[in-house]
Amino acid sequence: MKNVTHSFVFLAHWPFAGSFGLNTDILATNLINLTVVVGVLIFFGKGVLKDLLDNRKQRILSTIRNSEELRRGTLEQLEKARLRLQKVELEADEYRMNGYSEIEREKVNLINATSISLEQLEKSKNETLYFEKQRAMNQVRQRVFQQAVQGALGTLNSCLNTELHFRTIRANIGILGAIEWKR
Repeated sequence: MKNVTHSFVFLAHWPFAGSFGLNTDILATNLINLTVVVGVLIFFGKGVLKDLLDNRKQRILSTIRNSEELRRGTLEQLEKARLRLQKVELEADEYRMNGYSEIEREKVNLINATSISLEQLEKSKNETLYFEKQRAMNQVRQRVFQQAVQGALGTLNSCLNTELHFRTIRANIGILGAIEWKR
């Protein structure tokens, strides 16, 4: 510390004119050199530094403006996308509801068609059963009739003799002859 103070005191005792010499005190000369360099830098570098700072300021401001414009554009696109999303959601809900309505209509149509088919099938079954019943009854009647005829023929054959047989034939011929005369 004493050396630093001594250097500043020494600056005050410089010889004035007439002598030019080499100053060997490094601290004193460095301080002078440093002052001169700083002064030259401030004098000449002030304009360059100001231009550099102004350019940097302009670039920062333009970057901020561009960012703001991009932000506004992005917000507009986001709002448009939200509106499109709402529209698509509404359309999806509409399609969903239409789909459910269509499914319900198809379900009702299928139930109605199935009901009609079942009714027709039931009617056809009943008709088939009726016709089968009629056919079975006709077969039973034919069989009963055949058996009755066979029984009657058997009884007639066993009871009829030739005389009775001729009388029956003559009576039937007489009935037939009377029918022909009436005409």
